[in-house]
Amino acid sequence: MDHQHLQGRWQAELLAPGEDSPVAATLQLGPHPELAESVRGTVQREGAEALVSGDVDAGELTLEESTNGTNISATWIGRVVDGSCGKEIRGTWNNAHPTPSAPSADFVLRKQPAWQ
Repeated sequence: MDHQHLQGRWQAELLAPGEDSPVAATLQLGPHPELAESVRGTVQREGAEALVSGDVDAGELTLEESTNGTNISATWIGRVVDGSCGKEIRGTWNNAHPTPSAPSADFVLRKQPAWQ
């Protein structure tokens, strides 16, 4: 899997420790205009939007999230699930400033089909 496979729409479920139900998010990723082998886009979650950018290397996903467009507010670190044909990634969303109400959370990203 490479950066081109990351491009498109992804549905995410984030489940924080001790929570009963996951939080849904939608990521829209496209080519990064400045870094040839990276992606850039947005994540929408709970009525808010943040910027994301990152890449995938040897099946390892790294995305940096920014709520203000300047500082990193969270990171998404995950691994492509074997046998998913690059359509599912699991890992941990890490809040840059975790609090009891906003801790780190496990996530599942699933690639959404697109019209060709």
